[in-house]
Amino acid sequence: MYRSHNCGELRASHTNTEVTLAGWVQGVRDKGFMIYLDLRDRYGITQLYFDEEQTSKDMMEQAQKLGREFVIQVTGKVQERASKNPNIPTGDIEILVSELTVLNEALLPPFTIEDDTDGGEELRMKYRYLDIRRNPVKDSLIFRHKVTQEVRNYLSKDGFVEVETPYLIKSTPEGARDFVVPSRMNEGQFYALPQSPQTFKQLLMVGGMDKYFQIVKCFRDEDLRADRQPEFTQIDCEMAFIEQEDILNAFEGLTRHLLKEINGVEVEKFPRMLYDEAMRLYGNDKPDIRFGMEFGELNEVAQHKDFKVFNSAELVVGIAVPGGNSYTRKEIDKLIDWVKRPQIGALGMVYCRCNEDGSFKSSVDKFYDQDDLAKWAEVTGAKAGDLICVLSGDTNKVRAQLSALRMELAERLGLRKPDEFAPLWVLDFPLLEWDEDTERYHAMHHPFTSPKPGQIELLKTDPGAVKANAYDLVLNGNEIGGGSIRIHDKATQALMFDYLGFTEEEAKAQFGFLMDAFQYGAPPHGGLAFGLDRLVAILGGQETIRDFIAFPKNNSGRDVMIDAPAPIDEEQLTELNLKLNIQS
Repeated sequence: MYRSHNCGELRASHTNTEVTLAGWVQGVRDKGFMIYLDLRDRYGITQLYFDEEQTSKDMMEQAQKLGREFVIQVTGKVQERASKNPNIPTGDIEILVSELTVLNEALLPPFTIEDDTDGGEELRMKYRYLDIRRNPVKDSLIFRHKVTQEVRNYLSKDGFVEVETPYLIKSTPEGARDFVVPSRMNEGQFYALPQSPQTFKQLLMVGGMDKYFQIVKCFRDEDLRADRQPEFTQIDCEMAFIEQEDILNAFEGLTRHLLKEINGVEVEKFPRMLYDEAMRLYGNDKPDIRFGMEFGELNEVAQHKDFKVFNSAELVVGIAVPGGNSYTRKEIDKLIDWVKRPQIGALGMVYCRCNEDGSFKSSVDKFYDQDDLAKWAEVTGAKAGDLICVLSGDTNKVRAQLSALRMELAERLGLRKPDEFAPLWVLDFPLLEWDEDTERYHAMHHPFTSPKPGQIELLKTDPGAVKANAYDLVLNGNEIGGGSIRIHDKATQALMFDYLGFTEEEAKAQFGFLMDAFQYGAPPHGGLAFGLDRLVAILGGQETIRDFIAFPKNNSGRDVMIDAPAPIDEEQLTELNLKLNIQS
């Protein structure tokens, strides 16, 4: 056998026991007459030593040739350490080596395999198999395993059945772009990789499965952002014979269970907020409610003077920054520069200091007196010692800009604490959103989402006002899950396709199989999908998902380790009936 124990389990109680270990050389310290070596595996580190008085000359010479990341096997006797290391679980013991076998030599790694490495992100992604040996990445992957096991156990106990759905499906025009796969056997035809198992899980409800879940890979060929992957994992769920309240209760239970079992945190309240309220108070549909700084709309108290910037704006809105009056003018100028960056897009920022004596000092004192500024403070909830930051412009743009500023300030003020968890349901999203490019409405979620009861008639007169029977679960300012009650009858689904601009022929060609299924007794149903990558990262106290994915892509959607995507050879293209210029 290669090992009798792993490198993290030996303790003082094993003293005088002969053991065999195997692993990677973490480091070597050659004292001349004695050589110390740290041996590492997934479970921990054990110190080995070679003593010229007790070790053969050949073995001492062999030990001197060992380098970092050599794979070795040793046999020896457990000894109590004279100088103990309280920082590792095995710090009370060491192994006097009696046998040494080099299982594989190693090149010097391009970065140090340590918690605080000297390797940059791109370099570590290129050598991801080395990066995984580091504790932060290794522990993140083990943490992900623990979360997925808890999910599977909880849902299974709650009567959900895990069912696999196909990866090779039909491309649809709605939503993000599909990754497509050419079919060799069917010339000129293509499969698509699923953006979600949406229609299949609905068909499982028609099939009577009642409670379905799947931890499933999904794919979107869309423009990438810093923390978005072209392939991602969902905890995909669907239930039959339910209403919205049943779904919310079921997945509150799962989230509460994960927070307790994984983080040791008891969360009782899952507040609910309407989409319109979230946009008004926080400027986005996934607000972080761990801290205040709610928006105060200032139109009524700021558009009565001669300040044209405010008077011409659709919305004037501000936030109170706690303790912000301590900022220097230079620090405030840097904030103004921050909101004027192209990523944010504001033209500027007005500010008002709330002094300890109850007076106010603003950047627009020429236009506003103390009574005016006192009303600003009242609307934004500002107190003495705070700073009021005000933006203005088109409603949707200015809300997004102020939301970004709010999050940036919260980060700087230390208000986004990773060990605090604040879940929130956001409800009643718009069913449709207007697309300026195509000049028509698109489904805000997907075309299978049901309108709120009693609102379907509004589709004829005011489609933008129709609310969806949809809900998102937000945790610490991140959407971790979303879903809806689905349409489950053919007539309503056909009406929805019509309002989305599908002809009857297009709807039948794309989704005829689902429409047909609805004619055979489809039950009322709905569901929710969690983004597993993000959920795991947040539970792990981070917002960057890459370290929780074994082999992630970079910001350009490339796997720099295996160098993918890559061209394919001419023979493969010919077999797939594709022209060579498709590579250009």
